[in-house]
Amino acid sequence: MASTAAAALAGRLAPPALSSRPAGAATAPLCPVGAARRAARRSTAGRVMAVATPPVKQAAAAKGGKAAAVTKEEAHAIYSDMVLGREFEEMCAQMYYRGKMFGFVHLYSGQEAVSTGVIKACLRKDDFICSTYRDHVHALSKGVSARKVMAELFGKKTGCCRGQGGSMHMFDREHGLLGGYAFIGEGIPVGLGAAFQIAYNQRVLGSEQDDRVSVNFFGDGTCNVGQFYESLNMATLYKLPCIFVVENNKWAIGMNHPRATAPSSVADNEPWIYKKGPAFGMPGVHVDGMDVLKVREVAMEAVARARRGEGPTLIECETYRFRGHSLADPDELRKKEEKDHYFARDPIPQFAKYMLSNGLATEEEIKELEKRVQEEVEDCVEFADQSPKPDMSQLLENVFADPKGFGIGPDGRYRYEQPGFTAGTAEVS
Repeated sequence: MASTAAAALAGRLAPPALSSRPAGAATAPLCPVGAARRAARRSTAGRVMAVATPPVKQAAAAKGGKAAAVTKEEAHAIYSDMVLGREFEEMCAQMYYRGKMFGFVHLYSGQEAVSTGVIKACLRKDDFICSTYRDHVHALSKGVSARKVMAELFGKKTGCCRGQGGSMHMFDREHGLLGGYAFIGEGIPVGLGAAFQIAYNQRVLGSEQDDRVSVNFFGDGTCNVGQFYESLNMATLYKLPCIFVVENNKWAIGMNHPRATAPSSVADNEPWIYKKGPAFGMPGVHVDGMDVLKVREVAMEAVARARRGEGPTLIECETYRFRGHSLADPDELRKKEEKDHYFARDPIPQFAKYMLSNGLATEEEIKELEKRVQEEVEDCVEFADQSPKPDMSQLLENVFADPKGFGIGPDGRYRYEQPGFTAGTAEVS
């Protein structure tokens, strides 16, 4: 059986010849700070804020053409998803400082255009994504309910991992969320494995209608670790439906990107990540990660390419996080001028302005969308706060793959099944 599978892999998943490869009650409502922030978004929607000299050079090959057409319904879904991501994360900050969450919590505020532009706008429920420790908003964009995500952050039984994953380890099988990963780079091979499974299903098992894709999200700091390069190689080698999305927010914790990454080629002095794609036989694209429609345009092209069986794509989204690396980071290393430059390019008010100027929404409709999001966020906090904590019976679950590791008792049953085993009161011979 094993030899048959190996032969199938060799024959059907073998890389093509080089010449053929293509180039509420429990908690207070949203605080006044949140209300002020929403008002600021609306007020900036009607004007353009500019900085004379941007602190970060833009890529000459950045994708910036005409954005793919968007309908009114799609625009509202995009805006709602970005606002949900922002309000959810800002509420997380409040709950963290109130002692409702523990451990490290890494917020996504500022980077919403990437999650929404790729996941919400382009992926289906049956597609896969792999995330990082900054995974809350990826989960929301993929369709995991805000209640389940917030409950997981509270460590409650009703969370998407029943309270056992926490902030950095979101997982939801139903929605194709293959996990958040605390160590940089470790999720990339997992997402690659999902893409391999799709290709195997198509080419070996004969399910030609299976056109799912797998998308890996990771940061600029991850692009200097081995798993990244190994996965790029394998993705091209087997022409896998895998999309690599680099959320380049310019900082790997406290390390500025140019200080950690060498120039991408002899011809320039910039550490572009997208240029690593062609070196591994796949397209590499740089895009403004603060513009949701530009991200959506690039992602649509990459997803369509993967569904057609044309292989992987590397996308570098230049974005920015509006807070420190985590809620424990005082954020003292980044210069004010740099922060102000990106604050002025906040993707949410910029998209609100786009909707208004293109007749996709009125001020009243935008306020209504924001109101619905506020209600959803307040509801998920109340739900999480009132949810029960995990039972002691969960303590030893998902620890051993084989329950026989606990041994068999005198009565012939597994010891872990004996009354009192989890609580530590069982008689063990």
